Amino acid sequence: MTEETALADIRADDGDKPDTAVVRDALGVGVAVGLSGFAFGVTSAGSGLSLAQTCLLSLLVFTGASQFALVGALAGGGNPVTAAAGALFLGVRNAFYGLRLSQVLALPRAVRPFAAQWVIDETAAVALAQPTRRTARIGFAVTGLSLYVLWNVTTLLGALGAEAIGDTDAWGLDAAGPAVFLALLAPMLRTGTERTVAGLAVVLGLGLLPVLPAGVPVLVAALAAPAVLWARGRRGTGDR
Repeated sequence: MTEETALADIRADDGDKPDTAVVRDALGVGVAVGLSGFAFGVTSAGSGLSLAQTCLLSLLVFTGASQFALVGALAGGGNPVTAAAGALFLGVRNAFYGLRLSQVLALPRAVRPFAAQWVIDETAAVALAQPTRRTARIGFAVTGLSLYVLWNVTTLLGALGAEAIGDTDAWGLDAAGPAVFLALLAPMLRTGTERTVAGLAVVLGLGLLPVLPAGVPVLVAALAAPAVLWARGRRGTGDR
């Protein structure tokens, strides 16, 4: 009974979370991640894409991991179809976010097609962390708007900067994209299973890079997750 009362008190406190706190948290995520659009702009321009192509990718695709994967595969001489397949594969996770967010946000039908553009890791994380539907909607909207605007502005600035300095490889800026992605990913690897999946994916991706066409290693690396889960399941069955 005491535990139930404590949980009820926590829920009551969470429900009273002020809108200003939600906006502050959402803006923090939007600004922090949005600034990495500069790295994408530099990477994309350095990979040979034009200014217009780089900006259109951020405007229309708007999912960082897929964008970096696409331009990285193209820069490595990969087939455009293979590069697009790798980017699409990475973006599939957003569809699963959308299924969950559709229940949490319960947006009007007329708004859903526009909101779908903002269904990404960061907006899902902020929205799902809120205690009420109202604060979830605020968190989703503020994160999505701030991140979308800043990501596209910094993409433009990064692409313009890359064109101004010329050879990005000479400055080491070709590593900016992967470095940003790893910096965002590393704090999320909290459990042993997650670290094992990440490690195996790195081994597969880098190990197959010299022998497979550009864009294909990232697809093979995606098999790390089911492989590790299968192995853990087999080990658990053996223990019983």
